[in-house]
Amino acid sequence: MSARRDRIAVGIAGGFAVLMPLLLLMGGTGSSPSPKAPQPMTPLVENPTPPLAATFERPLFGAPAQAEDAALPGDAPALVGIVGRLGADAVALVRTADGTTRALQVGESVDGWQLASLAIDAAFFTRGAQRVRVPLPAG
Repeated sequence: MSARRDRIAVGIAGGFAVLMPLLLLMGGTGSSPSPKAPQPMTPLVENPTPPLAATFERPLFGAPAQAEDAALPGDAPALVGIVGRLGADAVALVRTADGTTRALQVGESVDGWQLASLAIDAAFFTRGAQRVRVPLPAG
């Protein structure tokens, strides 16, 4: 008797699986939504493209920071090198005002300038509200 019930249940499920997609594809007799009135279109405004002259004048693979580097204060420490892994144990080698070389970790100070952070090619020093980027010497 249970085998007969199983066959009946499988037959009903199979019939449902075949008929339901057909009913959904044929659509119902329900009311279709009324078409909406078209809304007025706003005109598109073309944004003016910037001139390309500035793009052609900048260096392709160079750091465009030469203007910043020229504006360094005279008493800013001179960066000699960066040693170690950035973010872990890197130190900056700086030449002080008296000509000696010191190794500074982030947070240490020399000649009134505090080493704020290190980058791969520069060191950032702060003194009060003043912040300067001291690049590595080209070599």
